[in-house]
Amino acid sequence: MNGSNETHDDLNALAGEYVLGTLDAAQRHDVEARLAHDAELQTAVHAWEERLAALNTIPDEQPLPTDLWPRIQRSIAPAVHTASRWYRWWNDLRLWRGLTTGGFATAALLFALLIMRPAVDAPNYMVVLVPPQGQHPGYVIQASMNKHITLTPLGSEQVPAQKSLQFWTKDDSWSAPVSLGLVQPGQRESFALDHLPPLQSNQLFEITLEPENGSPTGRPTGPILYIGRAVKVPS
Repeated sequence: MNGSNETHDDLNALAGEYVLGTLDAAQRHDVEARLAHDAELQTAVHAWEERLAALNTIPDEQPLPTDLWPRIQRSIAPAVHTASRWYRWWNDLRLWRGLTTGGFATAALLFALLIMRPAVDAPNYMVVLVPPQGQHPGYVIQASMNKHITLTPLGSEQVPAQKSLQFWTKDDSWSAPVSLGLVQPGQRESFALDHLPPLQSNQLFEITLEPENGSPTGRPTGPILYIGRAVKVPS
């Protein structure tokens, strides 16, 4: 939106989507053109960049407990014999380099995989969802070629009364996010993607806080609680 009917909330939302990278190419080009002369939009974009700056901060790597790898190896031993591809994926450092933004994401994934029983089909994509202003991952997503994904919480989530958690995804080529459904706090869930184009690397996933029965508009209306992008798992 650009013109006299644009409200402050509209401009702030546009700036937020620009910084998060959820606009399509045409919308992003329009915003970049406006930034050259629109001081109010410049201020809003700068505010969002400062708000999300923590996501770009790379903390020092932390040493892992000495007994962690033996525990991981014991937990995945049955899967190693029945799913050699999973074993190759687990030992491929390219995955961990792609998924980590410092040590915290790796530690979260290791913890998640300790509590999850590996699926028969090895995942083709992984996503770590973190709060926009924090560094403590809340969910891990696994996606397989059968166009199903699993969403696994790393902790409990307190949802305010008459509110719900809604799960969204958006590829860079799409005009708007698509809802995958509501999320039950603290529960591991599966979602079908058979109504969507094939999942792509860097595809956006997010969880927002919405009214009790979900967004009334078909698009996110509440604050983003968790956000992340898909990383392809080496085969």
